[in-house]
Amino acid sequence: MKASDQFVKALENEGVEYIFGIPGEENLDLLESIRNSKIKLILTRHEQAAGFMAATYGRLTGKTGVCLSTLGPGATNLVTAAAYANLGGMPMLMITGQKPILKSKQARFQIIDVVGMMQPITKFTRQILNGNLIPSLVREAFRISQAERPGAVHLELPEDIAAENCDAPLYEVTEPEMPQADSVAIQHAVDLIQAAKHPLILIGAGGNRRAISTALRFLIDKTDIPFFTTQMGKGVLDENDKRFLGTAALSDHDYIHCAINRADLIVNIGHDTIEKPPFFMHPHEKRKVIHINFFPANIDEVYFPHLEVIGNISHTLHRMAEILEKQKHWDFSYFEKIKKEVDAHINELVDAPNFPILPQRLVRDVRKVLPKDGIAALDNGMYKIWFARNFPAFNTKTLLLDNALASMGAGLPSAIAAKIVYPDRKVLAICGDGGFMMNSQELETAVRLKLDLVVLIIDDHAFGMIKWKQEAMGFQDFGLNYGNPDFVQYANAYGAKGHLIESSESFVPTLEKCLNSKGVHVVIVPVDYSENARVLTHELLAKTCML
Repeated sequence: MKASDQFVKALENEGVEYIFGIPGEENLDLLESIRNSKIKLILTRHEQAAGFMAATYGRLTGKTGVCLSTLGPGATNLVTAAAYANLGGMPMLMITGQKPILKSKQARFQIIDVVGMMQPITKFTRQILNGNLIPSLVREAFRISQAERPGAVHLELPEDIAAENCDAPLYEVTEPEMPQADSVAIQHAVDLIQAAKHPLILIGAGGNRRAISTALRFLIDKTDIPFFTTQMGKGVLDENDKRFLGTAALSDHDYIHCAINRADLIVNIGHDTIEKPPFFMHPHEKRKVIHINFFPANIDEVYFPHLEVIGNISHTLHRMAEILEKQKHWDFSYFEKIKKEVDAHINELVDAPNFPILPQRLVRDVRKVLPKDGIAALDNGMYKIWFARNFPAFNTKTLLLDNALASMGAGLPSAIAAKIVYPDRKVLAICGDGGFMMNSQELETAVRLKLDLVVLIIDDHAFGMIKWKQEAMGFQDFGLNYGNPDFVQYANAYGAKGHLIESSESFVPTLEKCLNSKGVHVVIVPVDYSENARVLTHELLAKTCML
């Protein structure tokens, strides 16, 4: 069998449905093998976008997403997506081409050390030196990419190796059992929780990677311990729950941090320090932290848990819930006051008629229109803080945001991948004008695939988050403003339909119409970000936790 055929059969053996990417001449044997397979090639307009799509496929399904590029510039364009997947805990395989390695025909043209380049930003990277190594290397790549903590892996297939013959058999795909936490550690955690007076539960990104919702619901229903989330932990439990206090969208000084600072024990479920910290630990504090995760904590100056319970999170939570009993000395009255405070501030100005629209109303209106199982794929910008803070998520993996690499340009490609995975669900890409323009060419991909997709562009003609930080640090407004194309005409030019919002009142009906219509729709809404300074700087600095 030709090695490229063997490679594709190994991918089929792993259950691969899609390959996202842009082939080059070094991939032509592999491309022909894909043509004759059950795998669907999703041709994109940029390799970075292909990587974001593959990573999002992995994030949503738990299976390894696959993307493809040629050598040289094609491979270097995957670097940001590799870091995005690796830091974000998303299983992804990158396949890159290479010139012949047994006999050079073009000297060093386009050749860089792609394997060496991928080494620090992947879990595993190899050049395939022999076609008979393909089955074992593919199996190992998939196994490593999906193991906790999931992430990016890379295989380089040189064109002469792709064309050679091989006869190595495929490997059986096995699912390793997740190790269970030590029973002594579980009992120690239970003892600490029962001894605490003000315990609090934190849900991190790891909760969205695995099916822990049932076990976590069992634990919280039995104990009534209040909970909050990190940005990437949103939606693990329905945030309409009366015990949900809010999301730590900032690292410190928000209203939710009043509750965090009052807690004498934080049960930290599925969070690690790759995601931006939801709170800081200090050596002199009496507050204790329990780390419950698939893997040990990475100790640093802001995170050094007092107890680590390592193993299958779902099993750990079930066992804890079976043992735990409500304690009469638990006191959640202060947390209940903070919840009212958080809710009051989140609901502030949600009906404001101001135009350009205020972020509070923008977030509320999106939540009003998007169904409970609808998926919002956020790019990175100022609006991400507002959505993380103000947008209640009702189901797991329905608010896709990145708080690990926090790369701009991921919103539209992630939404495309989400629509491919869930064609019957409403999907909304939420992008700033800056992030949208970094991969706006993928509008053509969405139109070509005949997706029913809505892209919301939040328009402020600037890199809004950096402007907010610039102002907060006392610097003058400089270097962050730009012009935009006419986004309506821009969308129409791709075969999508552009809609410019001209009043706050017209936003909801326009968004509803677009979400319930066929085709790709681009909705442009001007935003007034003066609220950034008023709320996230001045109001939070002036707040008091004395209630």
